[in-house]
Amino acid sequence: MRPFRIVLVGYGPVGARFAEELLPGLRNGRIALTVVGAETADPYNRVLVAEHAVGAVGLDSMLIADPDALRDAGARVLTGVAARRVDRAARTVELADGERIGYDRLVLATGARANIPTLDGVDRPRRDAGTLERFGDRLIGADDPLPAGVTALRDLEDAARVREAVTAGARIVVLGAGVLGLEIALAAAHAGAQVCVVHHGPHPMPRNLDRGGGTVLGRALRRTGVSVIAHSRAEAIAFRDDADGRRRFDMLVTADGKQIRGDLLLLSCGVTARSELATLAGLRTAGGIVVDEGLASWTDPAVHAIGDCAHVVPRGTEPAAGGGLPGAPSGLIGPGWRQAEWLAAQLSEEAGAGAGASGADAVDAVMPPEREPVVMLKAEHVDVVAAGRVDAEPWDDPADGTAVAQWADPEHHRYVKMVTAEGRLTGFVSVGMPRTAAELTLLFERGDELPADRSLLLRFDGPDHDPAAAADAFAPATTVCWCNAVTVERIEASAACGAASVADVGRDTRAGTGCGGCKGRIAEVLARFAETGGAPSQVG
Repeated sequence: MRPFRIVLVGYGPVGARFAEELLPGLRNGRIALTVVGAETADPYNRVLVAEHAVGAVGLDSMLIADPDALRDAGARVLTGVAARRVDRAARTVELADGERIGYDRLVLATGARANIPTLDGVDRPRRDAGTLERFGDRLIGADDPLPAGVTALRDLEDAARVREAVTAGARIVVLGAGVLGLEIALAAAHAGAQVCVVHHGPHPMPRNLDRGGGTVLGRALRRTGVSVIAHSRAEAIAFRDDADGRRRFDMLVTADGKQIRGDLLLLSCGVTARSELATLAGLRTAGGIVVDEGLASWTDPAVHAIGDCAHVVPRGTEPAAGGGLPGAPSGLIGPGWRQAEWLAAQLSEEAGAGAGASGADAVDAVMPPEREPVVMLKAEHVDVVAAGRVDAEPWDDPADGTAVAQWADPEHHRYVKMVTAEGRLTGFVSVGMPRTAAELTLLFERGDELPADRSLLLRFDGPDHDPAAAADAFAPATTVCWCNAVTVERIEASAACGAASVADVGRDTRAGTGCGGCKGRIAEVLARFAETGGAPSQVG
């Protein structure tokens, strides 16, 4: 009986996690895995690309998978080669070099590319089915070409361009004020670059923050040396000629007439799923490759998608009036990793039941729904955490059971907003209040009731606060690493087995290897564990 053939297209962080989870099946011969990755570099954590771009994180500490371990287990790992076509009838994947690889299951983990906004002076190739039929070899898996002096920040080549500008103390214009745009803006400014953030919204992080939190964050950004230009829609870029005659970016022109000069334009305008391979194969796509709760394509159950290219929608969902399917790829590494682990478990079970099963015989299961994400801005001297819906205002009609508590100290760049339903936290914003944010994160995760006197939560950032009194922060079931769902109990178990540093815990449990925002909390758990002589935390 031949092994169950799985072809994985995409060898980024999510694809690497999926492949790693298949190791037992590879070693016992039940699974034959072929990995196709377009990049030549070993899989690395893209979440840390911004920190790598300013020299704060080395490539060695970004690597998250070992291709040799897969090869030793019997997998075929092809890097630096792109998939060009999928023949669903024959169940084969054609590579750029002409090789065809057969599969029983095809898993697409092709990720996302930086979204290129509509700007005069920047080309944006179309990727509809007709265009892909004519020019697919040039467009599938490729990034959009950008003029000299204009870059996104998705891979190592992008990071090298940003590092060159930062090292030279150049003027960097960041277009977009989402989390990633602000993180690179703050990191570059801290490293010595001159940075200006331009966005068309009323305040930074408009998808996550309310007006109050966004306004306080804007002031905090200016305090750190990052200038912010709001309410300005970018319209065009102008160029200058270098000494060698090469045309490169000179200024960003906005619809209201502003001309913002710089040496590098960094586009941070969101991402677009790399779904062109699926489109060309006739698979349904929307915000990404449309898959059901079992991560199987609506069009072909032998094809799966995970990570930034996967648009998870229950089968039979109708498009909204005048719109498309609801939802979109999460864009976060944690959900992508959980998809990879869950799908690997499902396919491993199927492989054990009989190699070469048809798509119709796939395991009938659905992936558990994701929790509402907690969004954190990782930057020195600027602390921002938000979760849930925060658009309610304190003076709104509370007839639906919603209540809002709000506190602001704009002069000192501090702000907290708590939205509750029948006393339970359903959304919050915290700027400049890291300990309060940590407590609110715990309450949000558990769905606990807030104290009747909401002001008690502000005392966590007061001068007389005793961190040891916050016992819940060290309760065994408390989640420390949201990306990998690692709890206090798991970190303590790792420490009991000899893990003495954050890096040790990361190697053992994967905690801290995602966005990195939990590393401080991991260190706190380790310190408390050492202080108590290795006694595990107790419930209550």
